[in-house]
Amino acid sequence: MAETVTLTDHDAIRDWAAARAGSPAVVDVSPEAGTQPMLRLVFGQHAYADTGQAERPINAGGYELVEWDEWFQLFDAAHLALVVGKDVPGRRDSYHEFVRRPD
Repeated sequence: MAETVTLTDHDAIRDWAAARAGSPAVVDVSPEAGTQPMLRLVFGQHAYADTGQAERPINAGGYELVEWDEWFQLFDAAHLALVVGKDVPGRRDSYHEFVRRPD
């Protein structure tokens, strides 16, 4: 992997995702309701909600697209940062990973 950049600023994260047609999403990976969901960024066709799809039961797996405000509340509450590949002219890499912010 080439050089990386660590993002915590909400506008910078939103801009980075928008440049790659990315949307915020959450995945409920818990066996029971009420626990912390896992954050995701989804890209391309996966970033479009299927409004004709039946409502999923709690903990059914998969991801749910959410608004940025909700996503950032979870992001900040978990003290996360987003590590992305440094922009290279002519290339739009969607590599990213979530890491815990240093205290």
